[in-house]
Amino acid sequence: MDHSAVLATLSPRRKQFLTQRSNRAGLQRLVGHLAAIVVCAAPLVFGWRFAGAMVVPLGVLIAFLFTLSHECTHSTPFRTPWLNDLVGHVISVPLLLPFNWFRYFHFAHHKFTNDPKRDPELEHGPRPATRSEFLIYLSGWGYWRGMICQIWRNAFGIIDASYLPSRKHKLIRLEARLLLLCYVGLCLTLLWSWLLIWLWILPVLVGQPVLRLYLLAEHGHCPAVANMLENSRTTFTNRLVRFFAWNMPYHAEHHSHPNVPFYRLPDLHNDLSHHLVTTSPGYRAFGKDYMRRIGK
Repeated sequence: MDHSAVLATLSPRRKQFLTQRSNRAGLQRLVGHLAAIVVCAAPLVFGWRFAGAMVVPLGVLIAFLFTLSHECTHSTPFRTPWLNDLVGHVISVPLLLPFNWFRYFHFAHHKFTNDPKRDPELEHGPRPATRSEFLIYLSGWGYWRGMICQIWRNAFGIIDASYLPSRKHKLIRLEARLLLLCYVGLCLTLLWSWLLIWLWILPVLVGQPVLRLYLLAEHGHCPAVANMLENSRTTFTNRLVRFFAWNMPYHAEHHSHPNVPFYRLPDLHNDLSHHLVTTSPGYRAFGKDYMRRIGK
């Protein structure tokens, strides 16, 4: 059975339960994520001994705000619509990820998942096919270069991506220009303090490889078929990873029913678990298998 057939077996009451949003659940998870960032950032702010050791966990936590941004594009973390948009726009700054642009980019990814010609995640070519490509991908170089170019293109270039509605072009251009102003302002702070480097620039550079591996597991080496239980991978991992990834390791479940908020994905997993086609027992196992399959 494909994802549509399995979802059709769920009762209307079950579907209503699965898609119910909650400000409380979303805010609790957000506070937990931000609190962890503050705990990791505090030693760097106050110059405590061995503060440098916090750069990596801080970077991973900031990088994984991506999963929250992703959820906000679906308007699922919070019941109140404007709260989803507000959070999405705020965290777009440290991620270099313009929220309005990303929403339409991501919707196209859901519509054409793993389609080599129409999935925008593959518009610059397939996923890493050699070990050198794999290592370059993990470095985050492609992401940072791509997003800097994308923001600049949105701000001053031609907006012509097929997935961007023409009625939204002005908004996307304004968003990009405001982001550039934010970055200019942030860079100016370096004139009197290097704190920005320790709290943001260096952490996101060293944290990005962890996010890259996580994201590669979502669809890497998954077939280009319509069945979301097959073209997306659910990765079984521990509670800590699921917490800071906003339950997105349940990725086949998310693609099967994108309107289910993060805190209901474990429930949806219970409904779909016997029908999952593509899974991995963990991110380390996925990485080893990926390396084995691509060879040299």
